[in-house]
Amino acid sequence: MQFNRFYPRAVSTAACLTFVVSTAWAVNPFTVRDIRIEGLQRVEPGTIFVSLPVRVGDVYNDEKGTSAIRALFDLGLFKDVRIEVSGDVLVILVEERPTIADVDFVGTKEFDKDVLKKALRDVGLADGRPFDKAQLDRAEQELKRQYINRSLYAAEVVSTVTPAERNRVNLTFTVVEGDPAKISEIRIVGNQVFGESTLRSLFDLDTGGWLSWYTKSDRYSRAKLNADIETLRSYYLTRGYIEFKVDSTQVAILPNKTDIAITINVTEGDRFIVSGVKLEGNFLGREDEFKSLVTIQPGQAYNADEVVRTTKAFTDYFGNFGFAFARVIARPEIDRVNNRVVLVMQADPSRRAYVRRINVVGNSRTRDVVVRREFRQFEASWYDGEKIRLSRDRVDRLGYFKEVGIETQEVAGSPDQVDLTINVVDKPTGSLSLGAGFSSADGLGLSFGLKQDNAFGSGNSLGVQINTSKINRVIVFNTTDPYFTQDGVSRTIDLYHKSSSPYQDQSYYQLVSTGGSLRFGVPFTEIDTVYFGAGVEKTTIVPGTALPTSYMAYANQYGYESMSVPFTAGWARDSRDSALSPNSGRFQRAYAEWSAAGDARYLRTTYQYQQFIPLNKQFTVAFNGEVGWGMAPGDRSFPVFKKFFGGGLGSVRGFEQGSLGPQDASGVAVGGSSKLNLNLELLSPFPGSGNDRTLRMYAFADVGGVAGPDGVNPDANSLRASVGVGVSWISPMGPLRLAFAKPIKKFDGDKIQNMQFQIGTNF
Repeated sequence: MQFNRFYPRAVSTAACLTFVVSTAWAVNPFTVRDIRIEGLQRVEPGTIFVSLPVRVGDVYNDEKGTSAIRALFDLGLFKDVRIEVSGDVLVILVEERPTIADVDFVGTKEFDKDVLKKALRDVGLADGRPFDKAQLDRAEQELKRQYINRSLYAAEVVSTVTPAERNRVNLTFTVVEGDPAKISEIRIVGNQVFGESTLRSLFDLDTGGWLSWYTKSDRYSRAKLNADIETLRSYYLTRGYIEFKVDSTQVAILPNKTDIAITINVTEGDRFIVSGVKLEGNFLGREDEFKSLVTIQPGQAYNADEVVRTTKAFTDYFGNFGFAFARVIARPEIDRVNNRVVLVMQADPSRRAYVRRINVVGNSRTRDVVVRREFRQFEASWYDGEKIRLSRDRVDRLGYFKEVGIETQEVAGSPDQVDLTINVVDKPTGSLSLGAGFSSADGLGLSFGLKQDNAFGSGNSLGVQINTSKINRVIVFNTTDPYFTQDGVSRTIDLYHKSSSPYQDQSYYQLVSTGGSLRFGVPFTEIDTVYFGAGVEKTTIVPGTALPTSYMAYANQYGYESMSVPFTAGWARDSRDSALSPNSGRFQRAYAEWSAAGDARYLRTTYQYQQFIPLNKQFTVAFNGEVGWGMAPGDRSFPVFKKFFGGGLGSVRGFEQGSLGPQDASGVAVGGSSKLNLNLELLSPFPGSGNDRTLRMYAFADVGGVAGPDGVNPDANSLRASVGVGVSWISPMGPLRLAFAKPIKKFDGDKIQNMQFQIGTNF
């Protein structure tokens, strides 16, 4: 007897199972001669055949039918699956789910559409995927979650499904974003010692201010609130309140969904004074040396920051002797009767280790050798924490990386070995400038400049500058190999030809210089380098209209063409934590140029001193001082083309670049034989940039001046001074400085320039 049994429509796997196992709908087992699929539109038949648990030639029964329906539903491609049996032929009837043709958004201003599409893709809804009503509900909830993360609690999302040809649908999400929820109130309850306004001033979150449109400090964020609570806890713990705790935090969204009230309940506890510090454990017989590292003073309030600082100092000091796994625990012994605490420093140096391997990670552009040659910790040597820290600072001072970090990993199966991983992030280290100009008098002028501090990832610097204008014609080439020898002796080559004139008209005077030099730098210590070199230079004063009196006097005495053979010597000491964006450390440089042969004979010296002092994680005080002095031997005059100039960025901001100092009768600055610059800056992160040191604001005060003739130094009466604010950015084109300055001491005839901009200088 032949059966032609029809399986009812199944809307879910569970329903299908119910129908199949019912004895009223059971079929007798039979051998499948053929399998036919009906209802396909976009899905390939092979997709179904691969998923079916039954093949031609297999014996079909109710159990295999149940498995087949379950397998096809699990594909997520069909909203209806049926199985019919026609003789010994198995007929699979399917109804495909619609495919999503397009996802669009209406009314979204807070987010870029691509961001929202990515969020929906993470929940399974995207172009080309099967459409499922359950996924649509999840998509709406995901969009609302995205808006809640931006404090837009009143946002409403409505989805629209529009059928399209070929069993496809278009999805449109219409969003009414509403106004962002802003913090209307922050309450701190339970404080007795410190005022509520004092504690609220510690928070990054606030109830709004004049800069809130940019910082969004009045937008609620759970992460920011947690950070503020930690700041609050740290404030108490650094002032002796060792038992301070935050009992609870309530965040209430008011019915209008645009106002948020935050309440923080705290228990301050009593204030405790440190009565003593004890050392327990194994200190390698160097207890006195470790005691000298303790910054916690008896008689002062308990300070959690000092405890952390001392603990880290102990751990680092153990590392200097090869104990990479040293454990130091600060345990307070509290006397609540007298409000005293004894701090016990428990130390376990564990085992001594040596470095098996040093890995460099993240240097997609810079060669490994450039990083490795700065390391003072070597493979197969005992672990030395001081050398590792020095190595990290040397790599950072290269200026080639945005971030430099070192991780220590234990070697599995070798308890006395560690691997070091240097994690770096390459950053652009070059600048490229192109320019063109045209005038009837000057004609076409082209300029090209290239400076690469890490050329081809080799660590070598390369610079080329070309300018074809009639006012300033320049051809400069320079290159530095910091490791000319394996011992770290550097070599610098400079070649140049420069021609300058004050005006476009060729009838005006010109100053033409051609020369070259070779310099070497010899490292004497980790932070000290001595430089020496020699060069040759030919300088020609081309007479013409408006030739300054000082130039004419020099030319009449020594001739319009001068040859010099300058010998150079210098010294630099650099202990800064970074070359481009220092936060701590000191930099000193002395340089002398002496020409004892040729037509132009002179001695020209400069000395520069920089100090960076971190006040906290956000603020840094920076000081720069620079003096310059020049003289000529005997009764000779100091060459006019070697004089110092002042004013502008790198000198006294607010005055036109190179405008300070002696002037000729026409008011043109002719420079002086001595100079003085003093700069003081207070640097802080740019609002909204966190603690990113590559983008900072600064306030400054500058004092400086240029004096002459020979032997005359700037005095207090001749100095100029200015104050102002600015922005510092380590851009892809190099260090960028923008300053707005207001002169506070100036003289008649000074050329004022309040807004100034420069690339390539730190001060």
